[in-house]
Amino acid sequence: MARMHARRKGKSGSTHLISRKKHPEWSSLNPREIESHILDLAKVGKSTSEIGMVLRDQYAVPDIKIATGKKVSRILDENNMLSEFPEDVKNLISTALQLRKHLEIHKKDLKNKRNLQLTESKIRRLTRYYHSQHKLPKGWKYSPKQAKLMFE
Repeated sequence: MARMHARRKGKSGSTHLISRKKHPEWSSLNPREIESHILDLAKVGKSTSEIGMVLRDQYAVPDIKIATGKKVSRILDENNMLSEFPEDVKNLISTALQLRKHLEIHKKDLKNKRNLQLTESKIRRLTRYYHSQHKLPKGWKYSPKQAKLMFE
């Protein structure tokens, strides 16, 4: 599949092994313990990707979805601990804010000006998707001024 903004082909991404359909025996945690660790880490303020990395590295849980039957975001949603904004939108907004801050100092940096345009188009595309999925508040629209107030 071709890249969206670059005119070249690329690999689509990593895939899990087909043979991993059940929770491995060497992992010592059962699904209830995994869910309690997820909730504890969310109370500390970790994002969903950080929770997955901590469980993988410190608790030897290779795949949370296979172990519990649910994704991390579903577990957080069931316990009303899911954040108001999806994590990928937050990360893109923080990237856009960093690029804007850089461009205030370096006004002639055309490469990063283009990167800002691409990042903001990704944000707008994702907000359109999340509005259709009802995961963003109604009427929320990306604007750099509003994002600066909300995420800094």
